[in-house]
Amino acid sequence: MMVQALGPVWHQKQKKQGIIPHGLHGLDREATWSYSRADGWVYGHGTFCLATHGINFLGAFKWMPNSAHEAKRLETEIGRYERFVKVCCMDSKADDYQLYRKLKDTYDIQLLTTMRRTKIKSADRQQMWRELHTERHQRLYRERGHTVEPMQSLVKDIFDLERAWMRGNDNNRWVMAAMGVAVQVAQRIANHHGESTWRVKALVLGI
Repeated sequence: MMVQALGPVWHQKQKKQGIIPHGLHGLDREATWSYSRADGWVYGHGTFCLATHGINFLGAFKWMPNSAHEAKRLETEIGRYERFVKVCCMDSKADDYQLYRKLKDTYDIQLLTTMRRTKIKSADRQQMWRELHTERHQRLYRERGHTVEPMQSLVKDIFDLERAWMRGNDNNRWVMAAMGVAVQVAQRIANHHGESTWRVKALVLGI
């Protein structure tokens, strides 16, 4: 998920040249540019989110550079959960055979991801495609639509994260980690009382 930087936008060409226009105050110099089909180009910070299937819990919510690659971050994050994770579903940004092979060989985790049809040529990538399209894996992958994506939206709604709360990487790193922990604690309490792990906004905010 991309979060707009607090303050004005630093245009890409000027940022690359290190030029700050006269009168541009309150600029977050550490924010970066990234693009998504849903949001277009955004100057800001990114978030990395893991969510569980089945009972819906926020597994992780952390800051990451807006320009960073989610699949590479997945590789560094998922290993700590190898005892609990057997299948990992991610969007087309994880369309990478090396990542697929490493997760399977190192952690015994099955990666399911949508694939660019123009790239399904090698025998290795054809195997990835066949595994995704089994009936069981298709069912699991469809669950992303009501697990991972809405979980990011839940955090975004609770903390009004259309725009970052602070400037700079270090500040956003700790504040977003705190947001994630607050949601996790609230979801654990809600689940303990037999309540929905989605309706935790009031519990998180103490209202």
